[in-house]
Amino acid sequence: MQRGYVLHTRAYKESSVLVNLLVDGQGRIDCVARLGSGRSSIKSILQPFQPLLFELSGRSSLKNLYQVEAASPAVPLSGDVMFAGFYLNELLVRCLGIAHGAEQLFFVYHKTLMAMAAGFSQAQLRYFEVELLKELGVMPSLNLDVDHAPIEADFYYRLMSEEGFASALGPKSNHYRGEMLLALETGQLHQDDFKQAKLLMRQLLSAVLGDKPLKSRALFNKGVKKSSYSK
Repeated sequence: MQRGYVLHTRAYKESSVLVNLLVDGQGRIDCVARLGSGRSSIKSILQPFQPLLFELSGRSSLKNLYQVEAASPAVPLSGDVMFAGFYLNELLVRCLGIAHGAEQLFFVYHKTLMAMAAGFSQAQLRYFEVELLKELGVMPSLNLDVDHAPIEADFYYRLMSEEGFASALGPKSNHYRGEMLLALETGQLHQDDFKQAKLLMRQLLSAVLGDKPLKSRALFNKGVKKSSYSK
């Protein structure tokens, strides 16, 4: 059997749903699932953050999902952290096409969910965004600048579109500290880095996401008062 997570579902015909899955070793897979009824219904487990085991069939890009069962208890996300999880799901649906393998992202996603459940930090979102952009081939080097010189912790850099980081003079709103870039690469962001890291990743993601706003961010802003969580 294969394993994966539900990223999104929507109604499809009578008693069926369209499902966007993140599948271990394959990436995003779109499929149709019959929900069933009574005790045989899979509706209760066909939910985000629920590790699943299943089978897939079909020769077209839209597969059939069957023999679905829970692989383990759902990852316990609630409140602010649940919205962070929805944000990750929406990023994957928006950024990954079904033709894009993204074989390694299942483990990165699973590890991120588990880390968020244990204790949330917005740094976890930044690390995931970096891995996603690396998978898409659009993440600039955080170690070397456009001249292939090492990024220096004490320097400032500006992002050159589709090229990478170039050395810049002094702090400005669109200049990034070398110390933050190196910390983002090594997974060692500190709280003082969060604001710059968030601005950088939004700038990089905008090229992939386009102008359409993220629904998860709108839902969060509408329904939940901000606390420690910030996308």
